[in-house]
Amino acid sequence: MDTLECIKTRRSIRKFTEQSVPRKDLEELIEIARWSPSYKNSQPWEAIILSGNKKQELSKTLVSLLEADKPNKPDLAAPTSWPEAENNRIKHLLAKRKELTGIDLGAPEMIIKAKKANFNFYYAPHAIYLFQDASLSDWSLFDIGLFAQSLMLAAHAKGLATVPQAFATDYAAEVKKALGIPSSKRLIIGLSVGYPDMESPVNGYRTERAEVGEICRWLE
Repeated sequence: MDTLECIKTRRSIRKFTEQSVPRKDLEELIEIARWSPSYKNSQPWEAIILSGNKKQELSKTLVSLLEADKPNKPDLAAPTSWPEAENNRIKHLLAKRKELTGIDLGAPEMIIKAKKANFNFYYAPHAIYLFQDASLSDWSLFDIGLFAQSLMLAAHAKGLATVPQAFATDYAAEVKKALGIPSSKRLIIGLSVGYPDMESPVNGYRTERAEVGEICRWLE
C-alpha cells in the first residue's frame, strides 16, 4: 500500500489471531521506525519486544497488582482534565463505543476489565514497550511519539496490527524491574502487536476524525 493509504487506513486493533509474527518481521518494524526524525538526531528511543513466556509472566504480574489494588504510578501521569473541544471528542467516542459494543468505559467495573485486557495485551502474540532516558526534556516525548507512529505504520503496511496502550505503563516500576529496564529510564507506551482478527466485532468500529476546518486555519 502507498503511504497515504497506510496513514488513513491504520487503526487500533484490540483482537488478534493466535498466529505468531516471525522475528525478522518484528525486527524490521524497529529497523524502519529508527529512521524517524528527532531533535538534532538525538534518537531518544529504546524498545523491548516481548513474546511467549516472558509476555505471559508480565501479564500475570500486572493483573495481580491490579487485583491487589496496588496504586498505579506510570512514569507519565494520566491526564486529569481536557479542554472543551478535546473533551467533547472523547465523550463522543465513549458514547459511540457504548452504543456499538455495550461497553460503558465510564463504569468503574468496565475500567477494571479494560485494564485487564490491556495488561494481557489483548492476547496478541507480541508486545512492545518503548522507553527513554528519564533525564531527557519534554521535547524528546515528541520524538518518541514519531518513532511510535512510524512503527505502527510499518506494522500496518506489513499486514500486521497494533494498538498503543497507556494502561500498559500503569505499574512502570514493576514493568521495568521485570524487563530489566534501568530505573533511570521512563516508560512511555506499550503496544500489542500481531495479526488482526477482523471478524471480531471489537475491531469493527473505526474512530472518527475532526474535519480539516476544525483543526486548521489559512492565513494569506
